[in-house]
Amino acid sequence: MKKLLNTLYVTQADVYLSLNGDNVVIQKEEEKLARVPLHNLEAITTFGYMGASPALMGYCADKNISISFFTKSGRFLARVIGESKGNVVLRKKQYRISDDEVLSAKIARNFIIGKIYNNKWIIERMTRDYPLRVDVSQFKAVSKHLSSIIREIRICEDLEQLRGWEGQAAISYNKLFNQMILQQKEDFYFHSRSRRPPMDNVNAMLSFAYSLLAKDMAAALEGVGLDAYVGFLHRERPGRASLALDVMEELRGVYADRFVLSLINKRVMNKDDFLKKENGAVIMTDEGRKTFLSAWQARKQEQITHPYLGEKISWGLVPHAQSLLLARYLRDDLDEYPPFLWK
Repeated sequence: MKKLLNTLYVTQADVYLSLNGDNVVIQKEEEKLARVPLHNLEAITTFGYMGASPALMGYCADKNISISFFTKSGRFLARVIGESKGNVVLRKKQYRISDDEVLSAKIARNFIIGKIYNNKWIIERMTRDYPLRVDVSQFKAVSKHLSSIIREIRICEDLEQLRGWEGQAAISYNKLFNQMILQQKEDFYFHSRSRRPPMDNVNAMLSFAYSLLAKDMAAALEGVGLDAYVGFLHRERPGRASLALDVMEELRGVYADRFVLSLINKRVMNKDDFLKKENGAVIMTDEGRKTFLSAWQARKQEQITHPYLGEKISWGLVPHAQSLLLARYLRDDLDEYPPFLWK
């Protein structure tokens, strides 16, 4: 259980939520684990299968406290809200900004700043932790280049220019990715990003990790009442969760890339977990996918200190924290959207 930004996160899967007076009671079988006053909550987010009492849902609907239900793995199920008060205003603000490319760029640049900043510190950590295994001078040069791009992005108000700067940063970062693979180099290598289909083991893992992250991000955005399909950097396209792709930009390197590298460098995944098809596409075996998903769920439970909030949360709650911060910004509760800046 974690209280964050006036939102109660219930992360235990086997608990039931009920109402007692003006309090939500978290109960496991006959044991009452916690009692939390509802008067200072804006939302409840629960990851489990036991559910909540009708009395609690009715009370929260009347008090405009949303209850969002997720599976244990983070898939969004449903959101219970009362009369459309704040939620409709929030989405209308999101749609207005999305229709204005200048306003969209002012938000989108923070997503990209977060992405490039985090990639820069991935590079810096490699030079600190493995100075004899990587080309330190090359890594430092790219780190300096990424810092200069961040300075340009801070004043950028054009989406096309923003995409150009992001592309330059991605090219520089990707040039170093193969050096960050320290083990099993005969079977795991990275020359360039290949999608639809991935053409090597590393790209197969990256694509799967990005897909999982996008789904977690979309679920988190829906949980706070935002429309995951209306973005600012990624424009609308049928069937594409554009806002999820926007917000996950800052988490791609620090969340997904580092996870993939750890599976390779710790030998959790090996060459037997992949199959090459006749057209050259590489896919995971069923066993490989199970190993990957098991490790992904384990990583989501690891604790970190959120750089903006200064509180300890699990990696799995980071998309939810960023979604809350974005919603706060769109409601004018924050002067600027704070990206997730890892170091």
